[in-house]
Amino acid sequence: MQNQAVLAYDIVDNKTRRKAFKRLQAWQIGSQYSVFECRLNKRQSEELLLQLCNIIDEQQDKLLFVWLDSRRPAKALTKRAQIQFQTPAWYIG
Repeated sequence: MQNQAVLAYDIVDNKTRRKAFKRLQAWQIGSQYSVFECRLNKRQSEELLLQLCNIIDEQQDKLLFVWLDSRRPAKALTKRAQIQFQTPAWYIG
């Protein structure tokens, strides 16, 4: 079963940013600059996150992955992401 998710990044290096953008374009159903809405199942999300984590610099870049489902937790995937969600993310649209 596929669910909707939002991925957002803040990547310092232009070359790395272009690589991440190209990877996300293949999975996205909508986007705005560095924020992508994707429809993924669990296996696909693991594959996409693995691809992105192999590209980015964990020490200086930021990557955020949020399932648009109140029953699934949001994840900040890099050391620089200082986001601590107290409530689930909601999608209206």
